[in-house]
Amino acid sequence: MSLPRTTLEHWHVLQAIVEHGSFAKAAEALHRSQSSVSYMVARLQEQLDLPLLVIEGRKAQLTEAGRVLLAQARRLLDDARALEQHARNLKAGWEAEIRLVVDGLFPRPLLTRVLHEVDAGCPQSRVQLSETVLSGAEDALLRHEADVVICNNVPQGFLGDPLMDIEFIAVAHPEHALHRLAREQSRELTLDDLARELHIVVRDSGTQGRDDGWLGSTRRWTVTSGSTRLALMRAGLGFGWAPLAHIEDDLAAGQLQPLPLREGRCRKRTLYLVLAEPRDAGPGARRVAEIIRACVANYTPPEVGSITQAQP
Repeated sequence: MSLPRTTLEHWHVLQAIVEHGSFAKAAEALHRSQSSVSYMVARLQEQLDLPLLVIEGRKAQLTEAGRVLLAQARRLLDDARALEQHARNLKAGWEAEIRLVVDGLFPRPLLTRVLHEVDAGCPQSRVQLSETVLSGAEDALLRHEADVVICNNVPQGFLGDPLMDIEFIAVAHPEHALHRLAREQSRELTLDDLARELHIVVRDSGTQGRDDGWLGSTRRWTVTSGSTRLALMRAGLGFGWAPLAHIEDDLAAGQLQPLPLREGRCRKRTLYLVLAEPRDAGPGARRVAEIIRACVANYTPPEVGSITQAQP
């Protein structure tokens, strides 16, 4: 395969002429002689056997072919600059890949905001995102398969900072048997009422097989993701405690409704931010952790008190 006959320098000079409007101004901006700039463009057109510039009055204008080719050349120049910046980052110890492990309780809109900021703040690093349930994030730390972790429990041997509290609320479809019972008997529900109904829970994605919360129902289905559980509950199958941040829209649309429990209607769980190797963490991992903290600090979580409690 032969090498290209044109170089990035040729296209850089052409770009400068177009941006500055003349050979003289481009030469001044590039700290070159005007004859050198003219030679580079002449050489470029000669190699392509295609006119790229025309002089109209005192201003250099692109031909139609020049507009098309320079647009592609700009992308090549940007890619080359990005490649060199990547090399500088690697030399400075910036990681080629950052492994981010996030507990499934972390609010989805907040995760999206974090990833937008990471894309802007760490453009030279690939991000490998894993979403886990219960002990899955702990497993990633213990197996050294993560750089930055948001988890609901910090395993022994690691240090984590409290990041945010996640509020849960017991919910079911408005026409679920539990809601009908509360309406018909005009009373609050008890744990005995719950014990007779289908409880939908999410399976631990880690190896510890950890359970969480109330598991007193004689009927229980276990699914592998929170989104599946919510879909089943929206369809009228079962009840469960769901993170409030995940069901705001469902509550507003009336697809789910808080259960009027006498006790245990709400509970909280704390999420922690952990750097897997705090002493040896690279600049990319540290930057991701900073972004997460900043995004959480600017996030206003929904509050249970702001939701109208279902009345029996």
